[in-house]
Amino acid sequence: MIKHLGLKAYGKINLGLDVVRRREDGYHEVRMIMQTVGLYDRIDLFRREKPGIGIETNLYYLPNNENNLAVRAARLLMDEFGITEGIDIRIKKLIPVAAGMAGGSADAAALLFGVNKMFSLGLSMEELMKRGVKLGADVPYCVMRGTALSEGIGEILTPLASVPQCQVLIAKPGVSVSTKFVYENLHVDRLPAEAHPDIDLLTEAIKERNLRKIVSNMGNILETVTIPAHPVIRDIKEKMMDMGAVGAMMSGSGPTVFGLFMSPGKAQAAYEEMRYGSGSAMAKQVYLTRFYNRSTDAGQTGE
Repeated sequence: MIKHLGLKAYGKINLGLDVVRRREDGYHEVRMIMQTVGLYDRIDLFRREKPGIGIETNLYYLPNNENNLAVRAARLLMDEFGITEGIDIRIKKLIPVAAGMAGGSADAAALLFGVNKMFSLGLSMEELMKRGVKLGADVPYCVMRGTALSEGIGEILTPLASVPQCQVLIAKPGVSVSTKFVYENLHVDRLPAEAHPDIDLLTEAIKERNLRKIVSNMGNILETVTIPAHPVIRDIKEKMMDMGAVGAMMSGSGPTVFGLFMSPGKAQAAYEEMRYGSGSAMAKQVYLTRFYNRSTDAGQTGE
């Protein structure tokens, strides 16, 4: 019987994000290239006899009840399978919160994986992904991880070949961005054609494992809304490019910016400048990591 699981909930960036249209139900149809990165939240899951779900996090402002997506993910499986025992969840957040990196969805995906394993439910990855969409559009992808084409409202996923490795610099400015605000102010029908990234060309570049071609075809249509509202995002992108990034872009609806570096030395120098130098005035959270691919150790342990 598994009494404890140590889980890693990996964040993501978008190498490409296009919004095709707004549907009549209010949802937006998207075409995105999702990529997992090595920055993760650490989750410890403990089994207990007493029913219920307890949760603790290292951030005081995160909900410690059913409003936390991790709790809802655990509840979904425990209710479905009639599990009468309880669990305690401890989350150490490292993925920036409300930053366009799917941190909450990653935690929920880790809980689906963890509860499935801890209680020997026998669900496949595909079955977990089907349940994940009930929690949020990004959750199925966070179950799968790696490099993927995401379509529909984000629930239609096509795995892609792993992208070539490089250094990934992540910087989140000290501003908050409402995803609802961004999508409500995105008027797809008024934007010129060049505002839409070519997701097909980006997919082709990934299949060719051509990093420079990938970078030249990156794009995020949501920048047209978020950058005018928060110009610091543009400033961080320019700073990263000035310091040797081959490409820099906002992830999701923002405000996190990532820069891709082919030179480890330039990446390290840029990291130090963004964290400790003049760039620290722009960014409040800075991390240097790499891409996470499916061949990478999943980092899940149990006892």
